[in-house]
Amino acid sequence: MTASIKAQDLPSLVGTELEPSDWFEITQAQVNQFADATHDHQFIHVKPLRARFTPFRGTIAHGFLVLSMISHLAQQNAVRPEGLKMALNYGSDKVRFLTPVRVGKRIRARQKIIDVTEKKPGHWLVKTEITIDIENEDKPALIAEMLAMYVF
Repeated sequence: MTASIKAQDLPSLVGTELEPSDWFEITQAQVNQFADATHDHQFIHVKPLRARFTPFRGTIAHGFLVLSMISHLAQQNAVRPEGLKMALNYGSDKVRFLTPVRVGKRIRARQKIIDVTEKKPGHWLVKTEITIDIENEDKPALIAEMLAMYVF
């Protein structure tokens, strides 16, 4: 977001839809690295030949890998108010995995600011609905309500 905004004006952004992120390809190498990091080596993620005989007709990304990509995708067009010292991941209120992401597909994030609350002076909790789209798919990969604490 390129427009300048002050902390006290953050509540005026409720209902604002931000520009979508760039498309990002999910590769087998990323999926394999995530499997190694999480010790989740289920064949639908890491065995392309075996996964061809599933309803997915190939390997799919871990749902939590796709969820973790929100950090990269959402920051591309995040709100950056004047005087912001840091924005911290504060968790999520809701996450729903709707469509598996096949390896080789591209995803992007769409964001809508749905709530802003000043928790204490200089600390603003921003709730954003994030939809992860899959290129050329009718349904998104996931929809999440993510929380960020903006510290001024």
